[in-house]
Amino acid sequence: MNFYPHERAALFIDGANLYAAARALGFDIDYKRLLALFRSKCYLVRALYYTALAEDQEYSSIRPLIDWLDYNGYTMVTKPIKEFTDPSGRRKIKGNMDIELTVDAMELSSYLDHIVLFSGDGDFRSLVEALQQKGRRVSVVSTLATQPPMIADELRRQADQFIDLRELEKDICRVSNGRDRRPPAPQAEPEFYDDEDDDEIDTAPEGSHKL
Repeated sequence: MNFYPHERAALFIDGANLYAAARALGFDIDYKRLLALFRSKCYLVRALYYTALAEDQEYSSIRPLIDWLDYNGYTMVTKPIKEFTDPSGRRKIKGNMDIELTVDAMELSSYLDHIVLFSGDGDFRSLVEALQQKGRRVSVVSTLATQPPMIADELRRQADQFIDLRELEKDICRVSNGRDRRPPAPQAEPEFYDDEDDDEIDTAPEGSHKL
C-alpha cells in the first residue's frame, strides 16, 4: 500500500460490500486490526462504516458488531431497510447506502488528503473522479481474487490505488486466541445487489439469512 505518514486519510466502508468480499475470500475481518493497520500507515482522521438495518426486528445478528464498532473508533452511518411487496407479490427491500457515503465523502474531502473506499461497486466511479478533481488521492479496497471479481473494472481504473483485500488478509483477518477481546464477526450483513434502475431487490427466501 502506498501511504504517506503525515497525510490525512479517512476510511469509507460499504459494510455489505466489504462483508461479501471477505466472505467470498473465506475469512472474517477483525475491525480492531483493520483500524490499527491504517493508523500505522497514515494520520487517520475518521473511519466510517455504512450499513442498513432492519429496525423493527427485536434482535439483529449484526447489532453486536454495530455496537462494537460504535464504541471502538468507527463512525456508524445506518438507516432502516424498507421492505414492501411489488404488484406481482414479490417481497423486496431497499437499503442502499451509496448516497450517504457519497455525500459524506464529498463533505469531508476538504479536510482530507486521501480517501480510502472499501467497495467494489462501479457506481462509485463518479465519486472517485469528483474527489480526484478536488485534488484528493483515492484508494479502493476490494478484490480480484474471486470469480467474478468483486471490483468493477471502471472503478479500479479510476482509482489512484487499488488494494486487493486478499493482500490485507494476513493483517486484518479475525483470529481467535482466547486472550484478546476481538470484535464479533459480522454474521449477517444484509446482502444487497445493485439494481441500476431503482436499487430494489428481491429478498432471499424467508429464513435463508438473518439480519
